[in-house]
This record gives sequence, structure tokens and C-alpha cells, in this order.
Amino acid sequence: MLVRDAMSTVVLTIGPAHTLRQAAALMSARRVGAAIVLDPDAGGIGILTERDILNSVGLGQNPDTERTHAHTTNNVVFAAPTWTLEEAARAMAHGGFRHLIVLDRGEPAGIVSVRDIIRCWAPAREPAPAL
Repeated sequence: MLVRDAMSTVVLTIGPAHTLRQAAALMSARRVGAAIVLDPDAGGIGILTERDILNSVGLGQNPDTERTHAHTTNNVVFAAPTWTLEEAARAMAHGGFRHLIVLDRGEPAGIVSVRDIIRCWAPAREPAPAL
């Protein structure tokens, strides 16, 4: 199975000036664990994850004043839609992260997460047998 078969194609895209609270609210509303941050001044495409927000709050930083650009990962490992899920899982395990931005012809095409991969690899849940 390939990354294109597992990835989410509807992604949340935010800017570097969003506050962490705004980013968290948008991520929560969309039920996603990561957002693509488009910042032409910082090299283009970055990613902000729920872990980035959690780390900031854990340090006592104010989510109403902290901006996403200060918490965005810019040295992103990108996946191609034609990668196998094994390649994506290996990149995540090697890099210690749970999301990959998928690029197709240099443009963001989606995000694939560990959860997406597990969903593809694990058999569908069967209802518990009636007693």
C-alpha cells in the first residue's frame, strides 16, 4: 500500500503569525494533530504539531501571545505519494515524529500520520461477540 492510499488530502494550512491558541482551535475543530505552516520568509513549508503546542504550554508560555513561527519545524522530512507505507513508517521511526507532509510535484498534497498507517495495516475492528 502507498502513502497516497493512506494520507489525508484535506489539510489544515496556517500562517506563521497565528497564535498557538488559534492554531490549537483550528486543529481541534478539524480533528487533526498537525498543521502545515506556510512561511515564505522562513524557507517555505513547515509543520506545527499538537506536541509543539503541548511543549510550549508545558514551558509556561502563553498560547495567546506565542506565534506559530517560533514553534514550527522547518527542517521537515517530506514523503512522496508513491512511497510505500513501510518507507513512511521507517522515516517516522528514524526521525522520531508522527506526521509527514506529502509533496507532489513540490506542492503539499496531504499529510500522513502514524494513525493513518495503523488504520491501513490493522484489520477493521469486528464487533464483540454477543454473550
